[in-house]
Amino acid sequence: MNPLIAAWLCWAIIGLSPIVGHFAAAMIHPVLLVFLGTLLACAYFAPWLSKNAQWRRLLAKENRLPFLFIGTFGTALSFSILLWALHYTTPANAAILQQSELVYSLLISFLFLKENPSKYQITASFLVLAGSVLILTKDQYSARWIGDLMIIGSTWMLQTASCVAKKLSARANHRLIAAARNFYALPALLIFVIFASVRGDLYFRFNWSSAGIIFYTGIFKYVLAMLLWYYAIHKLDLAKVTAIYLSYPVLSFVLSVILGLESPHLYQFLGLALTLAGAYWISIILRKQQEPL
Repeated sequence: MNPLIAAWLCWAIIGLSPIVGHFAAAMIHPVLLVFLGTLLACAYFAPWLSKNAQWRRLLAKENRLPFLFIGTFGTALSFSILLWALHYTTPANAAILQQSELVYSLLISFLFLKENPSKYQITASFLVLAGSVLILTKDQYSARWIGDLMIIGSTWMLQTASCVAKKLSARANHRLIAAARNFYALPALLIFVIFASVRGDLYFRFNWSSAGIIFYTGIFKYVLAMLLWYYAIHKLDLAKVTAIYLSYPVLSFVLSVILGLESPHLYQFLGLALTLAGAYWISIILRKQQEPL
């Protein structure tokens, strides 16, 4: 496959995610959707693990704790909260505010990976933060505001999981980490599902639409998008692929308006412009950092 096509396919899958999450909210409980999607992804990775004798590495004692951290924070908690937030906020807001992950990336890289950010990285991250704050000021103390805060408050989990995965990459390839992320998310997700069931909160309306949502979540989002991403960054310049990927809120925003899920306002346009400008600037900085001296 052409790596540029792979990058754009990943962009389309992730851009659709907030839209799918919006329609899923009425049919299936967030933790149940993440649980079933993860099970489907595990079923996909299981033959590869067997064929390549990777089960021992997946279950190795030295890998269990970091894999459990990645699965719990990178999938179980973060994805469940993001889907739950769509009960309150809109797909467009969700997509834009998820760019706040870049700000957490800067802080976590500084604190745990000892990577000192440049003044340009700090400025670019400030643009992303400014765009997020601008959107938050539009609907203060409303139901939408609650969902927005849930997203802002959970994207750090994705970055901490990425931080652990980066440290693991020296002894585990991306396919093994992707598989582990799904398998090790199951314990926490099972606890969440049982808890929701005992409380009487669990709901699931089975029909062709909900089946399609589960298939998209497990195969397209948890498997295909991840594999396309790794393939694209292996073949192309990281900054180019990152710039494409980080523009996915545009797709989410446009689809939200077309489907009548969004009544666009000035705050969103300005917030989108600021976050995309900051994200693109960060991708340029990444490219320069990787160029040989």
